[in-house]
Amino acid sequence: MTKPRLTRRTFLATTAAAAGFPPPLRAQPKTFKIGVVHPVTGPLAEPGQACRLGAQMAADAINAAGGIKSKGGLKLELIVGDTQTKPENGRVEAERVVNQGAQMLMGSFDSGSTSAMVSVAQQKRVPFLIDIAAADPITANVAKSVKDGEQKVQYVYRNFPTGSSFGRKAVQYFTDIFKEANVSPKRVVLMYCNDLFGQNQARGFQAAHKAANPSWEIVEVIPWPEPPSDLSTEVSRAKAAKPEVIAPITRPASALLLLPEIAKQRVEMLGIVGPGGPGLYEAGQLAQLKQNLEYVMTSVPWPNFKNPKTNTAAEEFRKRSSGKTFDTNSGYSYDGMFVIADILERASSLDDPDTIVDAMKKTNYSGGLMNYGGPIVFNEVGDNANAIPTMIQILSQKPVAVWPREAAVQKFIFPRPKA
Repeated sequence: MTKPRLTRRTFLATTAAAAGFPPPLRAQPKTFKIGVVHPVTGPLAEPGQACRLGAQMAADAINAAGGIKSKGGLKLELIVGDTQTKPENGRVEAERVVNQGAQMLMGSFDSGSTSAMVSVAQQKRVPFLIDIAAADPITANVAKSVKDGEQKVQYVYRNFPTGSSFGRKAVQYFTDIFKEANVSPKRVVLMYCNDLFGQNQARGFQAAHKAANPSWEIVEVIPWPEPPSDLSTEVSRAKAAKPEVIAPITRPASALLLLPEIAKQRVEMLGIVGPGGPGLYEAGQLAQLKQNLEYVMTSVPWPNFKNPKTNTAAEEFRKRSSGKTFDTNSGYSYDGMFVIADILERASSLDDPDTIVDAMKKTNYSGGLMNYGGPIVFNEVGDNANAIPTMIQILSQKPVAVWPREAAVQKFIFPRPKA
């Protein structure tokens, strides 16, 4: 029997093993780290968790399809953060994920924590894509500081409707729906959560109403502290204004108090139509509010369920979330991750954040799953002007798109049927 020849390679491997050393490892593929920060605990936990899952689903899909192909199949790695629904934690979590190697940021749902993240992005030169947050000043203030020469580069861009654009579309949708329903309400009461998001949304709605001068009036404006402990006084004040429509801008916690109180005080009106905000369509809200949510409408960004790809993603989300709906939160975070992938594909280098920003500015992405007014592009302020809301309505305990016609999957019901 021929004795096997001892080569240098087998000698080194044998002696290394005998000495207790592990075999040499092959080089692991490099990843591009993205800090994904949302409120996954606290009062906004349900939408925050939906955002996180939407982002992870998208990253998984991108990686499974070969990663960032122009960069040798580079894979995406998410470093997740939790603001705990505390605005000040936006900065804390942004700093933490950046210190752990995040080269881009995405988040963070509520405008307060998103504003706090902006300062980290600008100071540390980390490109930041806002997936959800509506307050206009978030991007406008950065754009102004760059224009005025106070900062050199804008690192913050947003793929989500602003409060002012919410306002314009809400006034348009209210007017269209009233006309389509052949009703002519005159008295609308605006109620809103008095945080940064609610204030901005309320201002946008009122400014758009003043500019459009429709046939209906905002006869009363009623804020409440967020989160509220009781809304009986605010609802009593709304009832005294004799509303034909109540237009609430809510958070999930406040909606859980507002809608039952409206029912308890037997406020007679044509219906509840929101100008835009969470708290009126999430699975947890539907489970708790039940019939108090039936026929409620609200203007929110919504997935395009006429797109087969959206339905495929929605089914995966349903499985991975124990039956929840692919909605505003999961959908915009899902699209946000694909926008980041598109940016990385086009960036000339990933080592310099300014080259990533250059690619962000030139974004023209049409593969999103949400209802948009055109491709995702960023204007001079850093906002996607084609990010628009859709009017949805809770029908048979499910949120469905009902307006405009091109987005609708079901006919709206208005006025609300009497019990």
